[in-house]
Amino acid sequence: MPHLTIDYSANMEEVCDIAGLCDHLRRTAAGLDVFPETGVRVRAHRADHVSIGDGDPVHGYVDISVRLREGRAQVDKENAVSVLFGAAREYLYDVINSRPVMLSMEMRDIDAQLSPKVNTVREWIERKK
Repeated sequence: MPHLTIDYSANMEEVCDIAGLCDHLRRTAAGLDVFPETGVRVRAHRADHVSIGDGDPVHGYVDISVRLREGRAQVDKENAVSVLFGAAREYLYDVINSRPVMLSMEMRDIDAQLSPKVNTVREWIERKK
């Protein structure tokens, strides 16, 4: 855990390497003590149809949702969201400063009782060592 889901307007692909953003956020999350590397998942979904602000098609957005298994201390979650948001903002720095962009992030807990899991990635990573 965590799951990072990036929802973005299609026009962001003209000015940003979305796959690179996914990898940047994965590396950042894996570097935080609060998240085990073997549980980090980052995915991106493109929104082809959007209407933002006054409707000008140049407006873009990147919205990042972070979901994680409950039980982490509030201070750890606050630090993690600060570091992750900072990493996204740094990655998108040139884009944000060259066109109208909305960047947002939200972190929320997953109820462990309502979220069964199977993860063999951990085993595969351990075998490679």
